[in-house]
Amino acid sequence: MGRKGKTIVGLDIGTTKVCVVVGEVTPGGVEVIGIGSSPSEGLRKGVVVNIDNTMDSIRKAVEEAEKLCDCDIRRVYAGVSGSHIKSFNNQGMVVIKGNEVEDADVQKVIEAAKAIPMPADREVLHILPQYYVVDDQDGIKDPIGMSGVRLEVNVHIVTGAVSPVQNVVRSVNGVGLDINGVVLEQLAASEAVLSADEKELGVALVDIGGGTTDIAVFSEGSVKYTTILPLGGGYLTNDIAIGLRTPVTEAEKVKIRYGCACTPMIPQDEMIEVPSVGGREPRRVSRQVLGSIIEPRMEEILNLVCREIVKSGFEDRLAAGIVLTGGTAILEGITELAEHIFNMPVRRGIPIGLTGPDEIKSPIYATGIGLVLYGTKQSLTNGRNEGGLFRGVMKRGRKWFSSIF
Repeated sequence: MGRKGKTIVGLDIGTTKVCVVVGEVTPGGVEVIGIGSSPSEGLRKGVVVNIDNTMDSIRKAVEEAEKLCDCDIRRVYAGVSGSHIKSFNNQGMVVIKGNEVEDADVQKVIEAAKAIPMPADREVLHILPQYYVVDDQDGIKDPIGMSGVRLEVNVHIVTGAVSPVQNVVRSVNGVGLDINGVVLEQLAASEAVLSADEKELGVALVDIGGGTTDIAVFSEGSVKYTTILPLGGGYLTNDIAIGLRTPVTEAEKVKIRYGCACTPMIPQDEMIEVPSVGGREPRRVSRQVLGSIIEPRMEEILNLVCREIVKSGFEDRLAAGIVLTGGTAILEGITELAEHIFNMPVRRGIPIGLTGPDEIKSPIYATGIGLVLYGTKQSLTNGRNEGGLFRGVMKRGRKWFSSIF
């Protein structure tokens, strides 16, 4: 079946699931035409630990998405996470040729900001301009066409360890797919769940996945701080499995169906059925007991997030509050608990800005859909500020794959 517009594919390789989202770009906007997902077997805390298992998970998710969208998937934007990701802010300065800022001047000043000593085992993934300064005039978003003699830029630089990023590339290339870009997952999720007004006022995105919690702080329309915590919803699941003596797979189902992060919201007399191990009969347990396991673990994660937000220095500049997304954000009571911990407005982030089945209106798909929106934006701007940053990693990944086969 022929497609009217260009297709953009997002590949969210998570710790608990691999998700593929296919979007079609038309004059009317972006429409999701296919979704595929598969349990993730080859990752731990956002990092690939088994390439073969990861490839199998990617292959299954891609095949499912292809059936729904009735098209072949060949190129993807892949998300990357893990505690190996490090970010920092930096500055660059160049002299303006011709006394008027041109695109070439912008490229040069960004390159100047990037020109810092970098260990051989690290690679720059993103250079995200925060604002420009022309002579003594600061806070400029787009300096092209302005007159001056000196151009400066403040940027947020995201780096990743080469080996973990290469392993993502190898896993994707291994199933016959090419990569258009490797994208920081919370940056992708922000494209799906944050509005321009929130980014301008100041907002913290907290993407709580299965193995990691990804944080991004925005202010004045740009990224100011990013970090990744090696804790996620899997932390809750493991504790439920131990506390209720049930298999991990069943603990995950119990968490999704009955879990609540705020025990005062749970009726005192409500009972739930919990599967037992070893073929024993299921047991009836008070839902309050389940809540008493989940709430302190969720408090621990959110308190660590709060500490990172304070560390960013922007805790008093988040007028739009906190936005929770990711699979764990569907947990009942999580926004109420978060508002108590952060002492500011909290909402659950669901994808916006595109059309498709009702299924996509869930925090679970925030990163996958965000990758599609990020890819759409990059295709329109030709990746002016970020082009080529991950090509070295991709080239090495393709070289490795071709040498094996």
